[in-house]
Amino acid sequence: MRDVLSQTLARIEPAAADAAAAAQAALDAKTKPRGSLGRLEEIACRISAIRRTATPGRLRAAVVVAAADHGVACEGVSAYPQEVTREMLSNFRHGGAAVCVIARETSASLRVVDAGVGTPTANIADGPAMSRADALRCVEQGVGLADELAGDGVGLVALGEMGIGNTTSASALSAALLPAEPVSVCGRGTGLDDAGLARKVEVVTRALRSNRADRDDPLGVLTALGGFEIAVLCGLGLGAAAKRIVVVLDGFISCAAALVAVRLAPGAVDAMVAAHLSPEPGHRLLLDALGLEPLLDLGLRLGEGSGAALALPILNASLAVLADMATFESAGVTDAGR
Repeated sequence: MRDVLSQTLARIEPAAADAAAAAQAALDAKTKPRGSLGRLEEIACRISAIRRTATPGRLRAAVVVAAADHGVACEGVSAYPQEVTREMLSNFRHGGAAVCVIARETSASLRVVDAGVGTPTANIADGPAMSRADALRCVEQGVGLADELAGDGVGLVALGEMGIGNTTSASALSAALLPAEPVSVCGRGTGLDDAGLARKVEVVTRALRSNRADRDDPLGVLTALGGFEIAVLCGLGLGAAAKRIVVVLDGFISCAAALVAVRLAPGAVDAMVAAHLSPEPGHRLLLDALGLEPLLDLGLRLGEGSGAALALPILNASLAVLADMATFESAGVTDAGR
């Protein structure tokens, strides 16, 4: 019997271009000049292609926040101590974090996944973050989560994360997979000063030297340089793509997870929407590699899925226009044909 990952990869299909074309034809018949709703129309067509129907209707949304600790935090690559991961996990569960507030405002359900809080990965500066078996286990956990969400009728999933040190892990993954120089993908994360940023670049450089990960083996790169929560999000992205669930990417770290997913299954990118552009320098590089243009640019660098949750009303509005807006014919309005 094939393993869960192989089965999932085999189920990922390209987006349905015919569904997108039919959705655009339906939008062109609405009471507006052709294309006048700009990217809102583009989003509606993209979602139609993902769902493989020109009438996707309203979709239930969920925000998933995966949390884990990172051994590389011992290198002083974050402005916050490692215990903040566990403390924030409690904050999520009590509804006090930013993403909790935003998810409530957007009527999205919130699911918090403890992917390895209190049991950090090994320090990537000295060797592999985890075993290949652990990486595969976490990816398959994410696939299983996508199956559960699909069973609950979720059609939109926003990816979020929490883990002190995980921007360093994401930077190392990006440098290995793009490939790119460490200095071009390392940012200030939680608020590093100049000395902290220089230390982070040095740690990522050491991680790449210590691991020599083969970019043609995405799971191997994830094993060497990733985090448990990044692996779970990678699996969630793959599983969601296989289930025709729209994957809404948050910032730098969730996009690093998405890049691993797309290197495993190039067709998975068809299911993805980029919510926003982070100030992290590596984020734009990842979006360019994925071929995705962000919907928002608000200077967000919190993580947690906060930017992805903020984009959900835009996606919902695009679906509402497609479903509910009157046509020239139904409203008795003359169509100029332009």
